[in-house]
Amino acid sequence: MFMNKEHFNDLLIAMVLCEDGISDLLFIPGRVPQMSCYGRLRSYTSGLITEPVNAEMTGQLAEIIMDGNALVAENYRKNGSCDCSYAVPGVARFRVNIYSQAGHRAIVMRKLSNAVPQLEDLKVPPVFEKIINETAGLVFLTGATGTGKTTTLAAILNEINRTQDIHVITLEDPIEYVHEPIRASFSQREYGKDYYDFSFGLKAALRQSPHTILVGEIRDRETMEVAITAGETGHLVLTSLHTINASQTINRILGMFDKDEEALMRQRLADSLRWVVSQRLVPRLDGGLHLVTEVMGNNLRSREVIIAGESEKHNLHDIIESSVTPWGWHSFEQSLLNAVLGGDISPETAFHYANHKNQMQQALDKFTAGRVAAPVHKMSDPAALDEKLALAETPA
Repeated sequence: MFMNKEHFNDLLIAMVLCEDGISDLLFIPGRVPQMSCYGRLRSYTSGLITEPVNAEMTGQLAEIIMDGNALVAENYRKNGSCDCSYAVPGVARFRVNIYSQAGHRAIVMRKLSNAVPQLEDLKVPPVFEKIINETAGLVFLTGATGTGKTTTLAAILNEINRTQDIHVITLEDPIEYVHEPIRASFSQREYGKDYYDFSFGLKAALRQSPHTILVGEIRDRETMEVAITAGETGHLVLTSLHTINASQTINRILGMFDKDEEALMRQRLADSLRWVVSQRLVPRLDGGLHLVTEVMGNNLRSREVIIAGESEKHNLHDIIESSVTPWGWHSFEQSLLNAVLGGDISPETAFHYANHKNQMQQALDKFTAGRVAAPVHKMSDPAALDEKLALAETPA
């Protein structure tokens, strides 16, 4: 089946509008087009496409999407995959990954929102207010692909835009949310169009009078080193990593450097790191997805562990869990349990997504035994969860 740009655009429009909750479109040879709806794949057929996608079609679609961009084509040739953007004017924008599988091209298209997200709509914990008011240092949003890191970062920038008179520079691959100036001035730069190397783009940003810099993702040592330097020299740097919690984030950062640099990098990181926010999207009881988070800030105890390294008695997880009051930090387990108590997710979902399953099971056992009352109010008062758990520890 031959696919030109007009036919392709019609197909994309039909797919994204066919039902609510569509986040990704997949074109994989041997299968009819697939749609991810609230995290579950569904097949799509209509008069626009009545047969499985084949290798010839994905090749045609890839050429339409890349649109003669030499850098994108070279990245695909060298790495077997490439990232780019695609838009159906007036309807939808997409972040696209084209990759090779079984010797043929396949395509995944993430649908981007036309509206910049609001923090209150994401139902993030109140501690995010402290993140927005940071003036310098590093803030990491972490999580697996598809957990909403870019959306949360965009919402943070939107709040900064609404409240601060500053210059914000973004380095993105591709630009996902377009920020219209409210109080802040934005310079949004796209990889492959406005700059061609992340570390060089970040070095250049330091000469462009920024207050806040967004780096869509840090992928290499050189970019990380420039980011740390930027945080040390009075800039606020927001970025993301594909790590699942604060402890793994610290290890991933240190792993980018040589062993003989570790002591120095631990000290620099302890001084410049402000927040690590890890997040996941988990299934809700009423359908859809629920955001759960782990949040770690910077205090004397966390700095000491970053400098000296973790041990059984001194680890970041324990520090996070003991810092709900007064700092507002919390672990995934605390966030998951809060969602169970609030009636948002099931106990089974909480256990499945917990990092520390024994701890999660103990907390859930107290809940099912009726020793922890529900609900807790959505982390608006983080101390409430601690109080309920403390009461549950008291013998009946």
